[in-house]
Amino acid sequence: MSTSKKAEAQPANDKKSARKEISIQLTSALNSLKETLGEKKFERRIKKAARLLTAGIKTKPVKKEKKGKGKTKTNKSSKKANALKATAAQ
Repeated sequence: MSTSKKAEAQPANDKKSARKEISIQLTSALNSLKETLGEKKFERRIKKAARLLTAGIKTKPVKKEKKGKGKTKTNKSSKKANALKATAAQ
């Protein structure tokens, strides 16, 4: 049960980290606007812009590997048919 919670938490962290990176880049690019608007309004607008930009990001679901024996299945009836053909040919 705890593994499913960790798997669900991971995509949210990716989205949050992307949002933080975008806000850092926008802040560094728009320093002159920061002086014009003021600190509080600027931070609020950067936060909204980062949220809008990350809204389209979709995470791919994690595929689980199937547990198997590692052996391939063979068709036993085809082996019998091949054995009968070999004996009939002789």
